[in-house]
Amino acid sequence: MTRVITYGTYDLLHYGHIRLLERARALGDYLIVGVTAEDFDKTRGKINVQQSLMERIEGVRATGLADEIIIEEYEGQKIDDIQRYHIDIFAVGSDWKGKFDYLNAYCKVVYLDRTEGVSSTQLRSARREVRLGMAGEASDLKKFEKESNYVNGVTLSGICGDSGEEFEKLLEQSDAMYILSHPKLHYEQVRRALESGKHVLCEAPVALSVKECEELFALAAEKNCILMEAVKTAYSTAYYRLLLLAKSGRIGKVVSVDAACTRLKEQGTESQGQFNQSWGSLYDWGPTALLPVFQLLGTEYREKQIISHYVDTEKTYDAFTRLNFIYGDATASLLVGKGIKSEGDLVVSGTEGYIYVPAPWWKTDYFELRYENPANNKRYFYQLEGEGIRYEIVAFLKAIENGRDNSYISMEVSKAIAGVMEDFCGKKGVREI
Repeated sequence: MTRVITYGTYDLLHYGHIRLLERARALGDYLIVGVTAEDFDKTRGKINVQQSLMERIEGVRATGLADEIIIEEYEGQKIDDIQRYHIDIFAVGSDWKGKFDYLNAYCKVVYLDRTEGVSSTQLRSARREVRLGMAGEASDLKKFEKESNYVNGVTLSGICGDSGEEFEKLLEQSDAMYILSHPKLHYEQVRRALESGKHVLCEAPVALSVKECEELFALAAEKNCILMEAVKTAYSTAYYRLLLLAKSGRIGKVVSVDAACTRLKEQGTESQGQFNQSWGSLYDWGPTALLPVFQLLGTEYREKQIISHYVDTEKTYDAFTRLNFIYGDATASLLVGKGIKSEGDLVVSGTEGYIYVPAPWWKTDYFELRYENPANNKRYFYQLEGEGIRYEIVAFLKAIENGRDNSYISMEVSKAIAGVMEDFCGKKGVREI
């Protein structure tokens, strides 16, 4: 029996895919098809995949051409698979010619001609581009603008500042809005965009009160628009895997979450207007630091303590803030600061071990599971491109296309973040030092 193996993403399965599978099938008696996982695609910079792994697997299965379907998850797996499945022929499209010649040491390599005139990239490109407007300071938007260039299906329609007139004009030219303005402007800008039938990706916090947050999500549902809260950390592969491992019980029951997010304020901050200066530590870092707490321990805490140090007489700019949460059987402690510097790591403690993420944990590509016996420790590495921003954009575009929320941040978490901001703004339970 001649055993053949081939690999691919098989996104938006089309005639070209099927013809390639048919040619691979004709080379032998048994065909194994490796479908590339999202995480491995991301490490190769391929982040515009439209369908989930299971959708792509089902697409291959439906062709009836594969005797067996496996998942490709890591670099070097092809050699492992060839040896594990006793492969005779490795088949791949001719556009990869020469790339896999090294596999000739393990089996015969065959490059198959591709069907001209059709590809997943062309199908994605043929789809209507989403015109995305951006609101906020141009300097703050540079990173988002740069990362959007790596994503298919989006065209930037313009940038506007805080002016309401500019914002309204940009709405007319856009299908969706990315909002990175001052948090005090979020509610009004998000509301205007949704009322105009535009989809919204808003940097957290989406609003500064629970009531406003609920109103915005209700309005989005009423207008059949997508409203997503943007915290890029939520879309990094390492962070997502960390959540899954913690929730699966790999460190036992989670009893504590400790995180720090700090940086020294930028040069020239003192010369900025008071309005800009009021964008202090909790507004800036709070949503990121709160994310693992609410996603691992839930939003139903018993007590909350906010301790802030202000550096202005109006007490609007907190140089640093500590937040402590007490749950029924767990605790959390967070430190956020723009006027101090601390080790920006994350520690998730459990009854059987703990997860350690080194600084800067909010854009890490590496974390460890640590146990009482060091021999059981395990390290996880995941390449991170663009700090998670481009993956966030892809999720937003996919949500628009599918007409359903594709956010990694639930509405309950968004409301909990807004609740903390509301108490902070109202000085409710805030201790000043």
